[in-house]
Amino acid sequence: MLTEQLLAPVPGGTGRYTRELAAALARTAPPGWIVTGAVARCADPSAAVIPGVAGPRVLALPRRALALAWQRGVPLWPGGDSVHAPTPLSPTTVKRGRGLVVTVHDAVPWTHPETLTPHGARWHRDVISRLTRRAGAIVVPTEAVAAELAEHSPGSAGVHVVGHGVSAAVLEEPAQAGQIARRLDLPPRYVLAVGTLEPRKGIDVLIEAMSLPGAPDLPLLLAGPPGWGEVDVHRLAAARSLSPERVRSLGLLTDAELAVVLRRATVLAAPSLAEGFGLPLLEAMAAGVPVVHSDAPALVEVAGGTGVIARRGDPVALVSALRTVLDDPGRTIAAARERAAGFTWRAAAQAVWQVHLELHRAAHGRLP
Repeated sequence: MLTEQLLAPVPGGTGRYTRELAAALARTAPPGWIVTGAVARCADPSAAVIPGVAGPRVLALPRRALALAWQRGVPLWPGGDSVHAPTPLSPTTVKRGRGLVVTVHDAVPWTHPETLTPHGARWHRDVISRLTRRAGAIVVPTEAVAAELAEHSPGSAGVHVVGHGVSAAVLEEPAQAGQIARRLDLPPRYVLAVGTLEPRKGIDVLIEAMSLPGAPDLPLLLAGPPGWGEVDVHRLAAARSLSPERVRSLGLLTDAELAVVLRRATVLAAPSLAEGFGLPLLEAMAAGVPVVHSDAPALVEVAGGTGVIARRGDPVALVSALRTVLDDPGRTIAAARERAAGFTWRAAAQAVWQVHLELHRAAHGRLP
């Protein structure tokens, strides 16, 4: 399994996916199979060490060169009978008798290219288009992404919908919860948004909503590292005459910190313009935190009617949705918890194993 995303400056949601899925694949490995991580050449691969997963094996090329070589079809196989690439950073040429399965998290490079860098949008469109033609199979997190991929990048690779799971580390109340809450200076009640601060997350719309008449008189806490696009939280807040106490950025949090911040939130807001799944939404549902989310198709699919929907890019609609939740916070919590319980990393890993094993049987007629 390629675990290079764990070495990225901002691993983001795909980093969590990589770590959780790799660990779950190792725990559920069928007899005769082992899971080994692989990363591009680097000075220190320790961030890609995952309990239960062998390695990481360090490949011959650094990340940029490896990405370029794979994009151009150079046959550099990272090893193993089957490879799982949890992002489109993947070989595009498959060795005979070997399996290649790639997770494509969203179709944003086609549906919302303006929310990526121009280079990033072009690279993803090119690589994903190659992979849908050449990989053994594609894994996507929602039916929404499957439909978008079929429209924008059809290919011969079978597409399998496999949802994410809920991390126990995020949901368990850590022993030092009180100490963490004091250190982070958490207010008694607050609106929370979780994710890398980048244009497609809709943070600008959320901050504008919090400045409008009728907005909840609560602070807004943002949990996540800065990404590309120069989403300057303080500048956006100042432009809307919101004081520093009303809008706070907590930065990148550990799992223990995120568990405390999430479990104590009054409401989680997910106003994204586009998502492939929306893991913070699912984790909030599992933690019993009411959720407000945009009408991005993947978020609507994951929430399954247990959240309050606001039209994308519409701060007035977002205020109305927040008020609806705050006026009756418990109305869908039980249903949301029940729905979230159906998403586990073990189930995700077992589904991914099934895809790999089917490819192996097709190539060899048997399992090793």
